[in-house]
Amino acid sequence: MTLLHWTLPLPAGYRRDDVIAFHGRDGEAVAEQVTATGLRKGILLRGSAVVLDVAFTDDAAVCRAEIDGSASGDLQTPLHGALLSILGLRIDPQPFAQLAAADPLLAPLIRVNPGLRIVQSASPFEALTWAIIGQQINLPFAIALRRTFILQAGRRHGSGLWCYPEARDVARLSVEDLTSRKFSRAKADTVLRLARLVDEGGLSLELPPSGDVAAVSQALLAVKGIGPWTVNYALLRGYGYADCSLHGDVAIRAALQKLLGEDVKPDMARTERWLRQYAPHRTMAAAHLWASLHPKNNPPAVE
Repeated sequence: MTLLHWTLPLPAGYRRDDVIAFHGRDGEAVAEQVTATGLRKGILLRGSAVVLDVAFTDDAAVCRAEIDGSASGDLQTPLHGALLSILGLRIDPQPFAQLAAADPLLAPLIRVNPGLRIVQSASPFEALTWAIIGQQINLPFAIALRRTFILQAGRRHGSGLWCYPEARDVARLSVEDLTSRKFSRAKADTVLRLARLVDEGGLSLELPPSGDVAAVSQALLAVKGIGPWTVNYALLRGYGYADCSLHGDVAIRAALQKLLGEDVKPDMARTERWLRQYAPHRTMAAAHLWASLHPKNNPPAVE
């Protein structure tokens, strides 16, 4: 086993409990294990099975990557990036908080949840596949499908934790492998189409050095079965993009209805117009709208 170590300083007011709750969604702890003070997450990276181990102190995250076998190539840079994502350190919530400080609707939400962050998946591929798996079904069923998906396509780390698969692992599955485990045919087709495009080089999930998401967004929209909601969710959870417009999300529209005190959910066009006033910080606006649907001590785990 190869071990890599980091200590990441945490900002003041960091909400570690939100991070732990997000990664503790699956009660069977197949690919993520959580405690009151840390978490362990299994991923496949460039063919290597890796467990990311995080222990929280008052002001830092003490991180270790446990890599099965000898690491091939430079894994330190992508693993550091994965840690930033799963710890919610890619999007600074303060610029949005400053923008909305005097906003009559959102400022009260920010006061209820100061320092709220977007926790991400370890990779864009994980975010995309989770978005496809979870769309238009209830959360417990989505978590069960995700668990099945990991057990079918992932690999077990030497520690016993399962690792979330890469595109090459998913591309080996058949539609029947997934539909036999309660995937709809449409979900199975879309997941496999995405995986095979990425594996064969027909679709790159890498952002350009500029960080511009436009090219990746357009490439994803060209994939049959992937629409604007999936792309925006992937930008949020997979890339840490600060200006995602989640106007197509049912929960966002429900939260806006509640915030405005109206009897009917606003439609997508009106929601898009309303969110536009918070550009370029619409991702954090969405985070606070999601959180407003949940009691303060029970933050949302998945939206």
